[in-house]
Amino acid sequence: MSDKVVLAYSGGLDTSVAIRWLKENYNLDVIALAIDVGNERDFSTIQQKALGVGAVKALVKDAKELFVNYFIFPALQADAVY
Repeated sequence: MSDKVVLAYSGGLDTSVAIRWLKENYNLDVIALAIDVGNERDFSTIQQKALGVGAVKALVKDAKELFVNYFIFPALQADAVY
């Protein structure tokens, strides 16, 4: 049984290569975790990509409400400028 690691996964080249690298160099079972903060991304495609490069599991966490409450609202209250 291999040790497990959770990787914050974007679906890009770097994190896709990291899955295979962790598996090959450290014999780790990689669980890919993508966080949905409300951007328009196809998370089912991201999950399939993670599994395709060797992740044992690919999860998506809906964090839109947390993102708004803990980052957007405080930034607006502090008169942040974008």
